[in-house]
Amino acid sequence: MLLVGLGNPGPKYANTRHNVGFMVVDTLKDELQANPLSSASFQGELYKAKNHYLLKPLTYMNLSGESVAKVTNYFKIPTEDVIVVHDDLDLPFGALRFKRGGGHGGHNGLKSIDAHIGKEYIRIRIGIGKPERKSEVASYVLAPFTAKEQEELKSVIDQAVQAAIKLLEGEELDKVSSLYPIKKPKNPSPTT
Repeated sequence: MLLVGLGNPGPKYANTRHNVGFMVVDTLKDELQANPLSSASFQGELYKAKNHYLLKPLTYMNLSGESVAKVTNYFKIPTEDVIVVHDDLDLPFGALRFKRGGGHGGHNGLKSIDAHIGKEYIRIRIGIGKPERKSEVASYVLAPFTAKEQEELKSVIDQAVQAAIKLLEGEELDKVSSLYPIKKPKNPSPTT
C-alpha cells in the first residue's frame, strides 16, 4: 500500500493548515521506523516500512498527482491501495473522516491525483475549519494554525496516524471510520 500525505515543500509552508498531510507522514515514518528510499525520480520524499510506502510529494500541492503517479506506476500499486491524507475545509478543526472515492471538493491536490490515477483511493480527511469568507480560502489554508489549534494539533495528528496504521494493516475502512465520530465545533474556527 501507499500512503500519501499532501502539503507544500519548504519552511514557508511547514506549519500551515494545508500541510497536515505532511505532518501525518512525518509522524508515521518515525512511528513505523520507515527507511528513506532514493526518491529524486519520484518528485517526492519516499519511505518504506515493511511492505508499505509513505510519500510526501514535493511538486507543490497543485501537482501532487505527478509524484503519486510515478510511485504507483513504478511499484505497480493499484489505486485502491492508495491512501491520501489531506486537509479539509468542510470539516471542523480536528475532525477525522474517511472515505473511498468521491469528488475533490475544490482541493487542488486531490484534483491532481484524480487526474493522474483516478478517484478510487482512500481519503483520510482532517478538518481544518474554514474562514468566514470564500475569498479568504487561499490565505487561510496557507496560514499557520492558531495558538489554540496548535495546542490540539498533536492529538489530531496522532489520531490520524493511528487510523492510517490500521488502514495500512488491512483494517476495513468502515470499521476505522466508526472509531472517529465527527466532532461538533464548539465555536466557529477563528480566521486569524
